[in-house]
Amino acid sequence: MQLPHSELILNADGSIYHLNLLPGEIADTIITVGDPDRVETVTQFFDSIELTRHKREFKTQTGYFKGKRITVISTGIGTDNIDIVLNELDALVNIDLKTRQIKEKHTALNIIRLGTSGAIQKHIPVDSILISEKALGFDGLIHYYDSANLRDRDIEDAFVTHTSWSSEKSKPYCVNGNKTLINHFSNPKIFKGITATNIGFYGPQGRTLRLALADSELNSKIENFEFKTETITNLEMETSGIYALSALLGHRAISINAIMANRIMGTFSENGTNTIEAMISSALERIAVL
Repeated sequence: MQLPHSELILNADGSIYHLNLLPGEIADTIITVGDPDRVETVTQFFDSIELTRHKREFKTQTGYFKGKRITVISTGIGTDNIDIVLNELDALVNIDLKTRQIKEKHTALNIIRLGTSGAIQKHIPVDSILISEKALGFDGLIHYYDSANLRDRDIEDAFVTHTSWSSEKSKPYCVNGNKTLINHFSNPKIFKGITATNIGFYGPQGRTLRLALADSELNSKIENFEFKTETITNLEMETSGIYALSALLGHRAISINAIMANRIMGTFSENGTNTIEAMISSALERIAVL
């Protein structure tokens, strides 16, 4: 079936609509960052760069690190942007943009989020690194896709009961990161846990400036939630969307987090730039042998 122009939207040069990229301009290994300025924080370590493209909040560079071809792309903030980025990256490798036909042979991407996050457990210090084994999404993105076989319903239901989750909010959904990638990037110094993906930075993450919260105890409930031996370790805004869409589209994904704040202790990193660059440098060494 040929995909109609209203569904698969292309620019005049044949590039995919939002990312402004053509097939062949991305590698099979993709690093995602939120901030467009952080793309070059990653690619400063590269041996060479073959492509730079920037449209809206989506900045892309493809190049080589120790012989490994890697693409770095900024997503902006939130799972609404992740919906655009993941679908369009997939289209670049799994849809023939000229014929508008889905390719018979599927290409699987390695998608590696290098992002910042806030810890929600006292024992996870600022400036540490954490891998998201699972993501618990409060954003609702997955409910727009056929995802019944993907979700961990037991954790979802336990969390809804534990928090007395409001029926006026989207039901939280739980999805796993890719075990192969998680094992590849793990080391004894890296924390692991369930990452909660929020739909906003202020109220949804329990921050109060001038607006009262619907549930002022939500962060405490998140901190105290335990399912078997698993706990929620940190809060951020993209991981659930990356894990959900990657799994649905047949890609492998991992989220690696630099912990910039500890929400329970009320602390914030004084060396955030150094922590982020150390995370990037370490991740690139592991990517080179992926």
